[in-house]
Amino acid sequence: APSPQAAQQFEQTGYLEWVSDLAEIPAKHGLKNVYAEVGAAFALTCVTHPRYCAGLMATLVRGLGVDHVLWGTDSVWFGSPQWQIEAFRRLEVPEDLQKKFRYAPLGAADGVVKNAIFGLNAARLYKLPLRSAQGQFPDASGDKLAELKADYQKSGTDRSNAVYGYVHKRA
Repeated sequence: APSPQAAQQFEQTGYLEWVSDLAEIPAKHGLKNVYAEVGAAFALTCVTHPRYCAGLMATLVRGLGVDHVLWGTDSVWFGSPQWQIEAFRRLEVPEDLQKKFRYAPLGAADGVVKNAIFGLNAARLYKLPLRSAQGQFPDASGDKLAELKADYQKSGTDRSNAVYGYVHKRA
């Protein structure tokens, strides 16, 4: 989470320490291979500092390009990432910040920007086949995870409450 000074600096100037510096690298140095991964940074700011978080995302998209921003795997350090996914789907750059710092809106929950960040960029980088030219996520119905899920559903989805490992019994 940003310090009070960092949050104030952002509101006044639009500068986000580290984030703005990273986002400026392609323009400053002519590089095309600079990517940003957002996971923990998003989780640490989206609820407590949503304006800062919106600025963080808009800064990265503007500086690196929407095709160079990736959803991060470190988001699982905060438990199930579903709350973060929902928060990002709802996040929009406030209009006053769009005007003040010339940020582009992030768009619809299932729009181009958010779908790219959530997985289409990674699918492109890892050369995963997409279902169509419209940019839908890959069909993973036959992968190992889908197989494990099917086995789990066949065996029943109730909790077993089984305990594994060493259990000390008191006398």
